[in-house]
Amino acid sequence: MRKTKTKIILLLCGLTAFVCSAEDIFSPRTGVEVPPLVEKMYLKGLKYLAATQNGSGAWTDTYGSQPGVVGLCVVAMLAHGDDPNLGTYSTNIKKGVDFILRNANPGNGFIGSSMYNHGFATLALAESYGMVDDDRIGPALKKAVALILTSQARNPMRAWRYSPESNDADTTVSGAVLVALLAAANAGIPVPEKAVDDALKFYMLTQSADGGFGYTGPNGSNLPRSAIGALVFSLAGRKKTNAYKRAIEYITQRQNMMQTGNYYYYYLYYGAQAFFHAPKRELWERWNATNIKALNMLQGSDGAWSGSYGNSFSTSAALLSLALNYRYLPIYER
Repeated sequence: MRKTKTKIILLLCGLTAFVCSAEDIFSPRTGVEVPPLVEKMYLKGLKYLAATQNGSGAWTDTYGSQPGVVGLCVVAMLAHGDDPNLGTYSTNIKKGVDFILRNANPGNGFIGSSMYNHGFATLALAESYGMVDDDRIGPALKKAVALILTSQARNPMRAWRYSPESNDADTTVSGAVLVALLAAANAGIPVPEKAVDDALKFYMLTQSADGGFGYTGPNGSNLPRSAIGALVFSLAGRKKTNAYKRAIEYITQRQNMMQTGNYYYYYLYYGAQAFFHAPKRELWERWNATNIKALNMLQGSDGAWSGSYGNSFSTSAALLSLALNYRYLPIYER
């Protein structure tokens, strides 16, 4: 069913590209006009990622060889809406997916060396499932989800940290894993409702009095972690909860306080989604306009965005913060 829907979307995308000029770009899924500057930046960023991907399917910068970062690069390519099997970036997408699959433990499905990697890589598999022609994706995704659920069940906090065997948890690793779990559920992989509820209970334990989220407890709330908290509640369909309302208020009041630094692109990745799913549409529209201007100033002539965690991470995160303008991926639907 998902493959049939995807083919229809790709056909519409092709028709749209045929009848529209470069100055008149529309989202293939919604028909919403995409700002020309977004399209220009996105294409430059994709060309950079395509040109710097190595033969193994990874990147050679700081964290570019980690399956999680490769996963984010794959998702950034998928998010533009090109045909993932025949389009311009199809070879890059398939190489990235192959890298992730080769880095999955054949026994338990664990991808990479940490649950950070496992979460982002699982997200890439979930978004590729039914879109990328590779029969290995479905079984690998199911194993990856099973590992997430097994890890959660043995964790006293019913959330996640660096190792599948961890007995503690934090909001950043748990965010990467929980978003992946919800994307997998959206792709048709069975995920118990209790698993989502238990993870959200952990987030409620880490919510500060100011509405933001701490790291392992309710102290030291900040914008990136609070954007993660707001996003997981919204993706889980818990927008009516007090926890979600307080989180949205927190990030709305502080959205202009995030300065360029180590966590800037990490925040953009989650902040874009958190504001996009906010109840008031104008919150995302304002945030998006500001983000477009900032990223236009920061993008290099080669198409990359530079950051302390490597250009492949910074570029993929920046692109994914812009990708809400296309709304192609299922996880990016309102």
